[in-house]
Amino acid sequence: MILEAGAFGFSADWASVQARLASKGVRSIAYDRAGLGRSDPGPSPRDGVAIEQDLTRLLAAAHEPGPYVLVGHSMAGLHVRLFAARHRDRVKGLVLVDAATPEASQDGRFRGFVEAFGAVSTLAGIGASAGLLKPFAFAGDAIGLTGAAAEEKRWAFAHGPHNRAAAAEAGEWTRIADQARAAGPLDPTLPLAVVVAGHMPDGWTGMQSQGASGGGPVYHRVVAAAGHANLLGEAFADEVVAAIEHVLERVAAEAPG
Repeated sequence: MILEAGAFGFSADWASVQARLASKGVRSIAYDRAGLGRSDPGPSPRDGVAIEQDLTRLLAAAHEPGPYVLVGHSMAGLHVRLFAARHRDRVKGLVLVDAATPEASQDGRFRGFVEAFGAVSTLAGIGASAGLLKPFAFAGDAIGLTGAAAEEKRWAFAHGPHNRAAAAEAGEWTRIADQARAAGPLDPTLPLAVVVAGHMPDGWTGMQSQGASGGGPVYHRVVAAAGHANLLGEAFADEVVAAIEHVLERVAAEAPG
């Protein structure tokens, strides 16, 4: 089980989900992409191919040959789609958590959001580097985590290198979406679950569903009370875990023997 965080996110984002998975005996891996959290920076550009190659090398170095179930939140929907397309023989299931899809990224409304998000991300990188975000670090955990994970989120919120690396990724959103789309559609036999937040702007939920089906049956859950970030936190982590369990059950049922 590989957990991929969204834009400006890192491994701490998944702490509530991972704790619940561990209590059920499900092993999972969350990591910090290059330059984010505690990871060293990587070479530019920070596009989808670079991120896919980094993860491939990481899994090889950690002696984790798979098969994998991939879980992606927000922008990481693009990353898991690209990885799944490039490693079809090793990816056995996919969970999209309020996630972007390559197809939705072609939507004119979505492209407007991407452009605005890229501009704001650049300002966040500049502001954090100048120390301007430190007085607001108390607001850094929008997910609703506890303990050390919440402290990590507050630290990262005001950390210059983390924010600059995150902004560099966000600036590549359109290229990443194009790379994921060019890699091909989802395998129609791939077990898939889609969980979306109900407290989002009109049209967001529908755009996320574009391209989310590979043609087979899909677990689809709208969590009416959740927002984009806190869908991963203590309040709603059980919804994400339920989607993961659904995919794991389908993977087990389809396994030979």
